[in-house]
Amino acid sequence: MTSVNRKTEIISAAIEVFAEIGYFRATTAQVAERAKISQPYIFKFFASKEALLQAALEASWERIINSFRLVVESASKEQLETDLIEAYEKILASHHNEILLQMQSQTIQEPSIRDVMREGFREVRQIVLTAFREAGIASPEERTLIFLARGMLCNISAALDMPELMEV
Repeated sequence: MTSVNRKTEIISAAIEVFAEIGYFRATTAQVAERAKISQPYIFKFFASKEALLQAALEASWERIINSFRLVVESASKEQLETDLIEAYEKILASHHNEILLQMQSQTIQEPSIRDVMREGFREVRQIVLTAFREAGIASPEERTLIFLARGMLCNISAALDMPELMEV
């Protein structure tokens, strides 16, 4: 297996383990076991557990950002917001652990983790805001704020298994 594939597998295993038991409780030994590798092999790719978390978060943000960019490129102005919501709902359904990991990471105070989280939110906000402006949506800043707030509520709804939070 190529080292790129192995690195991706380690990140995927870390996302699962960190999301399931929490970053602070999880160990690199548990991640290695999930990835079916030896623990020292993790450190061939990542200098520390924190660096592994950072890579996992970057991967999760990349998925959202790429998905939103695809929507923005192809959606009609009338369907833009609906298509963005549907794209996020698909990610939430298919990559639930990534979203749980992001939610946990919002409270981690390590500068490198905070930087990844800030950059992810900034980029998503900018993609949505720019798309709303270009689509001529009224009050694009407010609509972006509401869109992001709805996304956070989606996360809480999914994490707590409370679909009623999303009932309109």
